[in-house]
Amino acid sequence: MTAADVFLLRIPKPKRRKPIVFRRSLRIFFTFVISLEMLLCLCMVNASADDETAQTNEISLTDEEKQFVSSHGTLKVGYVQDRIPISFRNKDGEADGISRYIFDRVSEISGLEFEYEALPLGDVTYDYLRDEGFDLVTSVEYNEENKNAKGILISEPYLSSRKVIVAKNGLGFRYGANLTAAVSTGSQTLKKVLAKMFPSFALKDYGSIEECLSAVDSGDSDVTIQNQYVVEYWLSKPKYEKLNVIPMIGLDDKLCFSAVVSFGGGEGIPSEDGEMLINILDKAIACMNEDEVGSYIIQGVMENQYEYTFADFISRYRYSVVILVIFIITMLAMAVLFARQRIRFAESRADAKAKGQFLSTMSHEIRTPLNGLMGLNYLMLRSLNEKDKIEEYLKQSSATTKYLLSLVNDILDTSRLEEKKLELVFHPVDLELLIETAGSIEKNAMDDKNIKYTVHSDIVRRYIIGDDVRIQQVLLNLLDNACKFTYDGGNIDLFAKQEIGEDNKVTTIITVSDNGKGMSKEFQEHLFDVFARELETVSKGNQGTGLGLSISRRLAQLMDGDITCVSEKGKGSSFTFTFTAGSTEMQAAEEKKILLPDGILPKILVAEDNELNGEIILELLKSAGFEADIAENGRKALEKFENSPENSFGIILMDLMMPEMDGFETTRVIRALDRKDAKTVKIFACTANSFSEERDKAFDCGMDDFITKPVDIDELLKKLYSVQNNK
Repeated sequence: MTAADVFLLRIPKPKRRKPIVFRRSLRIFFTFVISLEMLLCLCMVNASADDETAQTNEISLTDEEKQFVSSHGTLKVGYVQDRIPISFRNKDGEADGISRYIFDRVSEISGLEFEYEALPLGDVTYDYLRDEGFDLVTSVEYNEENKNAKGILISEPYLSSRKVIVAKNGLGFRYGANLTAAVSTGSQTLKKVLAKMFPSFALKDYGSIEECLSAVDSGDSDVTIQNQYVVEYWLSKPKYEKLNVIPMIGLDDKLCFSAVVSFGGGEGIPSEDGEMLINILDKAIACMNEDEVGSYIIQGVMENQYEYTFADFISRYRYSVVILVIFIITMLAMAVLFARQRIRFAESRADAKAKGQFLSTMSHEIRTPLNGLMGLNYLMLRSLNEKDKIEEYLKQSSATTKYLLSLVNDILDTSRLEEKKLELVFHPVDLELLIETAGSIEKNAMDDKNIKYTVHSDIVRRYIIGDDVRIQQVLLNLLDNACKFTYDGGNIDLFAKQEIGEDNKVTTIITVSDNGKGMSKEFQEHLFDVFARELETVSKGNQGTGLGLSISRRLAQLMDGDITCVSEKGKGSSFTFTFTAGSTEMQAAEEKKILLPDGILPKILVAEDNELNGEIILELLKSAGFEADIAENGRKALEKFENSPENSFGIILMDLMMPEMDGFETTRVIRALDRKDAKTVKIFACTANSFSEERDKAFDCGMDDFITKPVDIDELLKKLYSVQNNK
């Protein structure tokens, strides 16, 4: 290899460096957007590659190879434990990472059985491998040194990536320069390769990859050369913010399996068997196509990103904490949705085109507000001393994050409706109050456009048995759409009437009419499709998810009703929402007015395993006048309650999904304690899971209320204050 085969990009030092917080925030935002896009692409590509995968996953073994597979027991596999996300030991002490995913697939294809054991850090000799009874090793570098080494046989590469150089920001490179390069002791063959490529380098050994990076960061070494996936993980750590990746061409990082064989009677697999084992592994590797390996790479990168601590966020991203929390919630919700969409792709190839359009549109809908948030974050950092501008940017940021949250909620509702997991909750409903409330919620938006809103009610059964949350969701969607597409100074009318049927059933008919823009006949044919929006209205800035009408119609159908539309371009639209419910003479319970506390507020115990969420809720409670304590899991919450004097805690905010003990088990144990306040302390479920089965389970185990995340702070404080007022 000549000097022309390898070149490095010099990253010049800018004349004026951007704030560290801004640069780090952009890295997080772009990483999220790129990772999300990779996952979307993989979902659509894999859907079209299912047939091809099914054909290539068949392995063809000779009779001797089949005999080898059936006669050998479980093979002992050694794996490197410090190369996240390629090969590492997870929190449970088990092998994890891209290599493990691929090796498990190799086992499934070939029929060989494996057990995994971590290799010690540092240089591992082949004598050690034979003495300890290892049969195979993963993540071995595929190069001439290893191919010709005595005592091992290596397979064809199963994973290929790039080597990159890591140096401090602003460091240039000139071929032949006398630089010190940090190399981990477990990469001895790499040292030989580097010695040939860069004879002027002084190679210095360190115990691990992290020690190599720390050496470069401290100046003990000038550069280190590592795998790009491993570098991307470690450079997400704030302590390495001064390090920079310099692209490198000409040095690939190919990883393979090696069989530890015996020559001359030592421990290990005989050399003939080793060759047969390698042949079987090569055939299994050949059965995996690029899409399948790519899915393991994305899974490894997405699932094993550096976990930021609360201190990292506060010190580096204090102006972006709220936005980052929204991103994390969105990422988790999208991950659940994408997994469900991927299953649907595999189950039904007939609607693959529609699903692909769904994911493509969803990606656009998410990226647009994310782009706005990134821009607002930049403007805030540039205007820290201008209070008026900061307030305006924060208002815009709040509106954008609310839109993002509504998008997530709509997508989850769509998913639950498609899987038939959304259930209605029936109880007495004051229909007139519900209609009045919906109008009040939309009043400000209508007033801003000087729209005249009129209600025409002919309701004969005011109180019905129904799901008030879902009825109001449909009404708000219809009123919100009418407001968006009605000109300034226009009119919106709501007509409500009822028809009494058999068995005391009441059919309610609500029509929302406007004299706004109306819709074309062509678009009306697709009005209730997922993500349906008329191109003209989108181009004129009418923001919306395109999911509301689709969800509303499905909800109406769940209530034995429907939604229909009559519209004419330029003259307006009329949406008619019908639903059937039982009626009752019993009046719906009046909502209790929540007063400000007039005495000592109850002390609150917060059971929350997420450090960032816990710190935020503590600050919110303290700023509202509450004394609060936190427990990082269910067992700690139980211990703090047991060890406290009676009536010390008046309220427990209980997360449901926690280590040690989950929220359900913790609640059951607290309720069973032999102390008076165990029965009277208020326990509120506080969780991101909003499914009805989770809600039912929470009440069954003894909880008093159910609060979904992200938490509406005003509503939460009303609930907490009401505990004080009703004591």
